[in-house]
Parts: sequence; C-alpha cells; structure tokens
Amino acid sequence: MDLNSASTVVLQVLTQATSQDTAVLKPAEEQLKQWETQPGFYSVLLNIFTNHTLDINVRWLAVLYFKNGIDRYWRRVAPHALSEEEKSTLRAGLITNFNEPINQIATQIAVLIAKVARLDCPRQWPELIPTLIESVKVQDDLRQHRALLTFYHVTKTLASKRLAADRKLFYDLASGIYNFACSLWNHHTDTFLQQVSSGNEAAVLSSLERTLLSLKVLRKLTVNGFVEPHKNMEVMGFLHGIFDRLKQFLECSRSVGTNNVCRDRLEKTIILFTKVLLDFLDQHPFSFTPLIQRSLEFSVSYVFTEVGEGITFERFIVQCMNLIKMIVKNYAYKPSKNFEDSSPETLEAHKIKMAFFTYPTLTEICRRLVSHYFLLTEEELTMWEEDPEGFTVEETGGDSWKYSLRPCTEVLFIDIFHEYNQTLTPVLLEMMQTLQGPTNVEDMNALLIKDAVYNAVGLAAYELFDSVDFDQWFKNQLLPELQVIHNRYKPLRRRVIWLIGQWISVKFKSDLRPMLYEAICNLLQDQDLVVRIETATTLKLTVDDFEFRTDQFLPYLETMFTLLFQLLQQVTECDTKMHVLHVLSCVIERVNMQIRPYVGCLVQYLPLLWKQSEEHNMLRCAILTTLIHLVQGLGADSKNLYPFLLPVIQLSTDVSQPPHVYLLEDGLELWLVTLENSPCITPELLRIFQNMSPLLERSSENLRTCFKIINGYIFLSSTEFLQTYAVGLCQSFCELLKEITTEGQVQVLKVVENALKVNPVLGPQMFQPILPYVFRGIIEGERYPVVMSTYLGVMGRVLLQNTSFFSSLLNEMAHKFNQEMDQLLGNMIEMWVDRMDNITQPERRKLSALALLSLLPSDNSVIQDKFCGIINISVEGLHDVMTEDPETGTYKDCMLMSHLEEPKVTEDEEPPTEQDKRKKILALKDPVHTVSLQQFIYEKLKAQQELLGEQGFQSLMETVDTEIVTQLQEFLQGF
Repeated sequence: MDLNSASTVVLQVLTQATSQDTAVLKPAEEQLKQWETQPGFYSVLLNIFTNHTLDINVRWLAVLYFKNGIDRYWRRVAPHALSEEEKSTLRAGLITNFNEPINQIATQIAVLIAKVARLDCPRQWPELIPTLIESVKVQDDLRQHRALLTFYHVTKTLASKRLAADRKLFYDLASGIYNFACSLWNHHTDTFLQQVSSGNEAAVLSSLERTLLSLKVLRKLTVNGFVEPHKNMEVMGFLHGIFDRLKQFLECSRSVGTNNVCRDRLEKTIILFTKVLLDFLDQHPFSFTPLIQRSLEFSVSYVFTEVGEGITFERFIVQCMNLIKMIVKNYAYKPSKNFEDSSPETLEAHKIKMAFFTYPTLTEICRRLVSHYFLLTEEELTMWEEDPEGFTVEETGGDSWKYSLRPCTEVLFIDIFHEYNQTLTPVLLEMMQTLQGPTNVEDMNALLIKDAVYNAVGLAAYELFDSVDFDQWFKNQLLPELQVIHNRYKPLRRRVIWLIGQWISVKFKSDLRPMLYEAICNLLQDQDLVVRIETATTLKLTVDDFEFRTDQFLPYLETMFTLLFQLLQQVTECDTKMHVLHVLSCVIERVNMQIRPYVGCLVQYLPLLWKQSEEHNMLRCAILTTLIHLVQGLGADSKNLYPFLLPVIQLSTDVSQPPHVYLLEDGLELWLVTLENSPCITPELLRIFQNMSPLLERSSENLRTCFKIINGYIFLSSTEFLQTYAVGLCQSFCELLKEITTEGQVQVLKVVENALKVNPVLGPQMFQPILPYVFRGIIEGERYPVVMSTYLGVMGRVLLQNTSFFSSLLNEMAHKFNQEMDQLLGNMIEMWVDRMDNITQPERRKLSALALLSLLPSDNSVIQDKFCGIINISVEGLHDVMTEDPETGTYKDCMLMSHLEEPKVTEDEEPPTEQDKRKKILALKDPVHTVSLQQFIYEKLKAQQELLGEQGFQSLMETVDTEIVTQLQEFLQGF
C-alpha cells in the first residue's frame, strides 16, 4: 500500500466509518477489514492519527484499528503478520512526538505503545525506555505529561508479564530506572506541594496529575520489580517516606477547598499511596516487616484517634482498616504452635505485632469500632425511612456494599476479635452489661449505641460461645425488647432479631424455639418493612439450622407462610422479592408435604410475578427454585400447576431462547422434579421433550440432569415416550458415545438399560442401533470395569427378557465379525464369565446369573462347553443374594419382592415421589425381584438333566469344580 496514494483513500473510508448511516458505515467497515492485512495499512493509520488537523472521530477510529492490528498481526507467527521493516518504521513513528492534544486519544496511543512494548521491549525496541526517560524530563507540559502517561502504561504492561525470562527482564529494568523514577516522583510531588497554596488551580491540577502518574509508575516498579525489595535501600526509602507524604497530602485537603476536580485527584493520589503499601504487603510480607510498626501507628492514629478528624475521608479509612486487617491476619506473621518451628522472619514480625497491640490499644480500637463506626448514620437512617428496601439491600451486600465503610469495619472487628479474643471478650461483655434492661425510646443516641453493641455481639457469636449464656439473655433481655412496639425502637427490634439469627446455629436451646417462632410471627406483622425483611432472614437461618424440628414449627406454619406471602407481594425491588422467595423456598423445603394446605395463594401469585419479571432473569431463577420446592411439597397434586409450570420449563430449557443462559440449570432441575412427581403423562409434558436434543448436542455440565430427565420419561410412560422420541434419542446417544467420557458412556447405557427393564419388547427395538456397540464392547473385553459392568447389564436384559431379539442380534453380529453364531456366543459367554467381577451391584450380578441360565436347557455343544462357567456365575449369584433364615435354617433369596409395601417415613426423611412408587411397581415385574435364583437354577438343571439323561448330565456336572458343586448342593437342599 503506497503511503501517498493510500492516505487519501483510507482517510475517506475512515470518515465514512464514523457515519451514523448504516448504508455508509457497513461498506466502510468491510473495506477496512480487507485492508487489515495489506502491507503499509498501519503506516497510513499512524500518519492519520498523528495528524492533529484531522477530525477527532476519524483519528480516534484510526487509533482503535491500529490497536486491534497489534493484537492480531504484530506477532511473528500470526497469519498475515506485519513485516519486520514495517514494524521497525511504526515503532520509530510511535515515539517521535509525545504531543497528542486530546486526552482520550493520548491514552489510547499510550496503551497501544504498551501493547507493542509487551511483545518487543527490550529486544526489538531497546530505545523505548531511554526515549521515554528523556521525554519526561522536557519542560513542555503537554509533552512531559504524554510521555509520563506512556511511561506508566508501558511499566504497567511489562510488570504484568509472568514468564521467568520476562520477569528477569523486568527486574533488570526496575533496577536500572528505579532511582530516576523516585527522583521524578519526588520532583513532581514537591512541585505540587509548593503550588497547592498558590491559588493557581490549573497549575495545581497539572502538577498533581504528574504526581499521580509518576506514583503509578513507582507502584509497579516497587511491587513487581524486585525479588527481595527489602535489600534495596531506594525501595525501602521510598516506602518509609510514604507515611510523611501521606500526612502532607492529607493536610493539603484543607487547602484544596471546594474544587471538586482537584479534590478528586488529591483523594485518588492518597488512595494510591495506600495501594502501594497494601500491594507490597500482599506480594512481599517479609520485606514489609520493617514497615509494620509505622503502618499500624499511622493507620490507628488516623482511624481511631482525633488525628484524622476533618481530613480523612471514607475510602481512605477503608484502606487504612484493610492495612490493619492484612497485618493482623497475615499468615506469614503467625508463628507455629511450637515457636521453635517458626522462621526468624515470622517471629520478628509477630514480636512487632504483639508489641503494638497492647491491652489499651486493643481496647480503644474495639470501643471505637463499636461506639463510633458501628453507629447507624443519619444518612442510613434517612435511607431507612425513604427507601427501606434499598436500605436492606445495602445492608445485605448490594453492589456498592463491599466498597463502603460499614462492611469494612465489621470485617476488621471480626478479625481483631478472633485474633485477640482473650483480651477483647471482657471488654465486649462489659459493654453488654451496661446495656441491661430497656432503653428510653426518647434517647436516640442510647438506642443507637445499644444497636451497635448488639451488632458486635452478633458478629463475635462464635468467639463468645463460652462467655455468654445466650438462652438466659434471650428470655430475660432480648425477647422483651422485641415486644417494644414504639416506632423509635425499630432499629433495636431489627437488630435483636438479626442477633438471634447470628446465634441460632451457635448456641440456642431447642426448647426455646417455640418462643422464637411466636416472636417471628409478631415481627412479620411489624409496622416497619425493614424489621419484617430482617425477620424473614432470621426465619430462614432458623429453618436451615441443623437442630430444626418440624413438629415445633408446624403450629406456626400457616401464620408464617401467610405473612411471608404478604411480604412478597408488598416489596417491589427485584433483590428483595428474590430474598423473600428464597425464604419461602426454604420453608417449603423443610416442611415438604405439610405445606399443601397453605400454598394456594402463592400458586396463584407466581404466574403474575413470572410475567412481571421478564427483564429480571435472576428473579426468575428465584421463582424456579421456589417452584422446585413447591412441586416437591405438592407431590402428585403438582399436576394442577401444569398450565403455568410447563411453559416455564419450556422457556427455561430452550437453548434457542436468550434467557436460557440464566435459567437452564434451575429449569432442568424443575423439569426433573416435575417428572418425578407427575402421576401420569400428559401431551404437554411429553411435548417439552423436544427441547432435549439440542441440550444433548451441547455436551454440557448439565448432561447428568438430562439423563435423569430421560429416565424420568421412561419410568413415567415408556411406550408413548419411546414411540415418539426413541429414534432421535438413539441418534443423539450414538453421537455422544463417540466423544463422551467414561462416566458419560455409563449414563447413556443406564438409560438404555432402564428402557429394556421397563419395556422389554419395545426397548430393544427402539435402541437397536446401540446394542451392536454394546455387544462389540463385551466381545472385545472393554477395559473400564464400570463400562463393562453396564454393557453386561444391558445385554443381560436382552438375553433374559427378549430371547428372540437376542437371537437376531447374535445373527447380525456374527455377520459383522464373520464368525459362526455358536462360536460368537461361546466367546461372549467366556468373556462374561471372565469379567463377572467387574459387576459390583448385587442386582446386576443376579441378572447375569439369570440371563446365562436362561440359555439352558440346551444340547448346543458350545453352551455345554461353557456350562462350567455358567454354574460358577450362578453359585456366585447365590452367595450374593441368599440369606439364611435363623428359625428354619433354610436359605431364601433376599431380593424377592412379593407385594407393594408403603415404606414408613420418619420426620427427617422425604416421602416417596410418584417416580419412587413407579420404580417399586416396576420391581414387582422385574425377574431380578420376582424370580427366585435358587428355584431358577434347580429348574434349569432339572430340565438339562431331562434333556441329556442321567449319564449325560453327570458328565456335564463333572466339568464343574467339586467345591462349587458342594456349595450348589447346600443351596439347593430341600428341592
């Protein structure tokens, strides 16, 4: 591509590519795509985006195409890679001038230079770093800033490389330029500090921007540029100096005034200082040891004393707390139980920590956390009044929650209390003691203090296990507080019910549960929405608890369920509805069938909620979860939900519908429990199976559930299901068996085995294409035992329950193997006998014995030749299934089932599903459970004797080991 002639054409097409008219835009994009691989194209783009007289949008697009080209064509091994000559020209052109006037374009140019540096620096681009160092020294403000911006992006990119050779190069680079980077940062920092009181906001902002960029460079060099940074005086000098610089910058916040832009930049710089310390501590904990004392002194003084008043801000406090927390929790600083096993570095760090965290310091931190940082703020109380649902979302972890002060203070409290619980437990107990009895509703400050202390007691529940008699406290103090209905007492009502939720799994006597349920019923009718939502949360924790007892809960079930449903209707926020739905789901799950009388209102409401939540997939996931538990609770009665339930399953499991990305996993689970609890097949339920074929093609992590669903249809209505879907299903299975894992093969074959068991006539016909695959696996001696076991289970069903089909299959395989049928049958029996030990399930072992015995009586010489093996397997089967009756001394087959027994279900067990009942009925028709192996062997041997005569039969029996014959005779006594 000739530069002079091409520039005009490319410029014209780029201009068209910025058009809002798609008729102009699309052809231009296609043309640019074709030029991407043309030699010289990127040189033209460089000329265009460095020409400051051209339209900004055109230049912006040129930069983006150049940047994308680096990703695709800069590497030597890339298809259509750029030539070394053009790359050399481009590298030189990129660092000729650092004078881009537009900030956004300057940033993009800095990023693309960094991308090239990642691939070429320093070997193919040794001049980059020296050029940048010289450029950041120039006096021209614009050039200096752009060079510094590029310097930062290059450093950041090189620091992120992880290969050992690249790390070594970066270590060398850091050692070479660290002194310069420190000097540069100090220069810009001093300039800013001199200008900050001048009143020249433009100059202050300019120097602050340079300070920030140079500090970003230093952060990357300090954290990533040294293997043992504590041995480098410049690095440690910079880190020790951070604390004084931080003090200077915090004081500057008084001078900056109300200039929002300048204050924002100043706060970002202050936060960046703390990030340097946090990153360094994270990457080099032992190198940080000399900084532990200073870090703790600095952070504690600004966060927990008057030093920080008027100059600190929330994000800075959060960072200081994170620094304290990381030092307290750092495993590198925790000695082993046996001190002698700890390294000297660990012991030194531990010694510094212990010296700092004295009793007075810990006490002050604990008291300040509780009495200052735990207090509900005016802003929070206002939000409670004006947006109660927003308040609860913030409190339980909304999007901004993890960046805010409250959760940070609570985590710091938990960590410090856990680390120093022996010191701090008496402090917290004393605070509790001072708050006994009711609090005056007119004293808002006292109410908030009590709220904060109760918060601390909840957070420290596990640490206080041995120190607090929670049962007595619940009865004497907490329960009466829940009964104070004054509006100003609502923060305490909310806090107390939250506190109980924290202790419920720690220490709460089972006998007190009815009193708690009574209180929950009352609080779910509280006039305040926040209290009701918090009560629902505690209810969930209560029913989820290990010691939950249904009998204690049932008297309150109707009231609670009704009130929860009213709460679900009342709340409007998606997050809150999801939360309340989750509580309802937990209740339904725990009480199971007992929920049936009370779900009418919820069943009527869910279709409306589903429709309203069309744009909220996560809420729809919560609805699906609720429906899963609802179907399990309703059992066969869930059929009444089908007009709503089946379209929901249809949508959730249709991979052609966009929502399936969110809904598929829960939708499949709902589909499965619907089948398991369905009393009979319906046309609509059968029709949903059309969604299955694409799901099987995806070979996803949901395959296991898909196989369970297929089995569910087989157990529910095998004839209709197989006649409708078996052909397509068989095709899908044949494809899966080619590429699936061993476990996946077993799952496929189990479906086939179930189909043969449920429908011995139709099953083999419908899955006929898979059976040769199974037969071949047996003959060739499949090496995976679990797969071989399943092969033998499938073939056992065909041989025992559909002899004619087995004969036709044997004939087909004889042609494929080019063998005589008898020879092939003999090989199969031999392999079956040889691999019998692969079968571990007693049912399959008995099935194998029955299947091979079904070949008798026979005058076929091959079968007679394998007679010994058949008897061996039969006796093994007898050992598996026969149990001795202690009263009569006779043996009986323990797998025999004579009638359908309704199992007794204990409180902790789930009642049998409709599918469980179907399986039980099926078992009553299954030869494995209806045919006595003992009787079957006797009859088959007797028939063989009659066929061959006494002498012939005796000759046959002599082929069997005498020990096996003796065991057989013992089992057949009485026949």
